[in-house]
Amino acid sequence: MGDVIGREIIAFMESPAFDLAFEPAYGRAVPVAPQVERITAENPGPFTFYGTNSYIVGAASVAVIDPGPEDEAHYQALMAALSGREVTHIFVSHTHRDHSPLARRLQAATGAVTVGQGPHRPARPLRDGEINPFSESSDLSFVPDIALGDGQTLSGDGWSLTSVPTPGHTANHAAFALEGRDILFSGDHVMAWSTSIVAPPDGSMADYMASLERLIARQDRLLLPGHGGPVTQPAAFLQGLKAHRLGREQAILERIRAGDRAITGMVKAIYRDTDPKLHGAAALSVLAHIEDLVERGAIAADGPPSLAATYRLL
Repeated sequence: MGDVIGREIIAFMESPAFDLAFEPAYGRAVPVAPQVERITAENPGPFTFYGTNSYIVGAASVAVIDPGPEDEAHYQALMAALSGREVTHIFVSHTHRDHSPLARRLQAATGAVTVGQGPHRPARPLRDGEINPFSESSDLSFVPDIALGDGQTLSGDGWSLTSVPTPGHTANHAAFALEGRDILFSGDHVMAWSTSIVAPPDGSMADYMASLERLIARQDRLLLPGHGGPVTQPAAFLQGLKAHRLGREQAILERIRAGDRAITGMVKAIYRDTDPKLHGAAALSVLAHIEDLVERGAIAADGPPSLAATYRLL
């Protein structure tokens, strides 16, 4: 009975209320809050949903958040929406190629300063023989003019944005809080349509969970993510994401308890209803959980944690 109840709890915990309803309105600036507009790049995919959201904050003098990929149509849409307005700052939540590359072109056209947590870096060094599976997705050339520290604020004409470091998806991920509005631009850390990818060595599950706790404590009323629509009930949704991750952790421990020693077997069981084409990304997510479990002393590996290692309970 206890095992049955445990499985039911895990199933419940793995069901955040995701919202797949979204109209990208490519090429058009869509108002999403007073003096906040969203323009979605047409770069849809399994990890980007309908595409990357860029945000324009302010009225006559504005900031742009996550200018997006190097894409001509998206650049022209941004420039059309910005026509007649001064762009003073370009904020970048993190250095993946669907978020930061267009910052260079936008800066050249507007003279705005770029702002971010810092250049791209992994959450941990590569281990012997390890490769970074997402290295081609990383924008290694972006270095912000202003490296905004934790809690530091930059202000413009009628807006102030404060850095809220949220490592996990990447080591240099930051959300940006719109002061006085209880609005948080959450990048890829929290999205209404899906969970965020946490893939070592760029990502860290321990960091992700700590960042999630930080957002839970903030009590924002609206989250505006890097992909998909807004999170309109952040308190419940963030708790659901936390429960989802804890459920995954328990599922991994259950598979090891049942005799699985390798990540490939765990993925086949835990993600049996997921498109096999996504099992590679799922394996990296399992590895992220396993690294955290090893660090906390819950399980042991036959060497450094890796996709090829074997695992046992302690």
